[in-house]
Amino acid sequence: MSQTRGRYDFCIGLVLAMSSSIFIGGSFILKKKGLLRLARKGSMRAGQGGHAYLKEWLWWAGLLSMGAGEVANFAAYAFAPATLVTPLGALSVLVSAILSSFFLNEKLNLHGKIGCLLSILGSTVMVIHAPQEEEVETLNEMFHKLGDPGFLVFATLVVIVSLILIFVVGPRHGQTNILVYITICSVIGALSVSCVKGLGIAIKELFAGKTVLKHPLFWILLLSLIVCVSTQINYLNRALDIFNTSIVTPIYYVIFTTSVLTCSAILFKEWQHMAADDIIGTFSGFLTIIVGIFLLHAFKDVNFTLANLPLSLRKDDRAANGTLLSTYDCFNNDEESSACLAEMQSSESLSARRNGSLSAF
Repeated sequence: MSQTRGRYDFCIGLVLAMSSSIFIGGSFILKKKGLLRLARKGSMRAGQGGHAYLKEWLWWAGLLSMGAGEVANFAAYAFAPATLVTPLGALSVLVSAILSSFFLNEKLNLHGKIGCLLSILGSTVMVIHAPQEEEVETLNEMFHKLGDPGFLVFATLVVIVSLILIFVVGPRHGQTNILVYITICSVIGALSVSCVKGLGIAIKELFAGKTVLKHPLFWILLLSLIVCVSTQINYLNRALDIFNTSIVTPIYYVIFTTSVLTCSAILFKEWQHMAADDIIGTFSGFLTIIVGIFLLHAFKDVNFTLANLPLSLRKDDRAANGTLLSTYDCFNNDEESSACLAEMQSSESLSARRNGSLSAF
């Protein structure tokens, strides 16, 4: 009976996590549209410390969408392990990439489509190998785990690193280095996930009729969650305002997920109860997602499609015949692509005549 109940909770957590990704992925687009509109109006940008976005309805729509996603995500942590819920945030990257191509004019090329496919496959592998039963079921158990020396050391390091980034590194390099603000969001996010996990367990106990509201840990977790989420929203807004959405989203996902998996391994010790093949499968799925996200965004400015593929496959032949131009060099600049292709064809014809051929490719 308990095994059936555990699988039922697992399925609920999975559905909630996927729904959360859809809402959160859409929220990035709405927020970015709102910030771009403010920039065109000449308002003080969020990256410079401005808060004019509070008067922009598109930004609020994005915030509400993110709120809905976070509520679904919050509920997902109450039913499924953090090892499963957090990596499924990759789906929000896919939603963000697809919507960006429609609303932010950020094209999704062949590399991006392959990246989306790999991310979906990696997520599927992680779902198959993720732990399906909870190791922490009561608030008292959560209290003992939070008092574990390993977690206390981890939490202390996170707080120290965050304060250094916020007050020392951020003012100097936050405007030019994308990792500063995203790292702040990510490492603090590991603590916020722990708070969400504890509150989710508390709410399940509350519905079961237990007096959770009198437990001091409930209010400590709630206050910590408010502080962590407020800090995340502030610095994520700054990162989105300064840097491209398609760059912010994947980097944030990778660092945030790595931080949460590390925190989960220290706090909940879910890995100790997993078989070796499940651990390997989980890491393989996560790495597949990272490769997919890399393909999705690393080559986003390359105008490369299936129609260009046959021409790309002939690059080695052109190099052997003395042609030094690269296909990627042609497709990187749409305005120069025609002239570039004409030059490549001219070089191929000349090489063919030198070799005694009657026709070029």
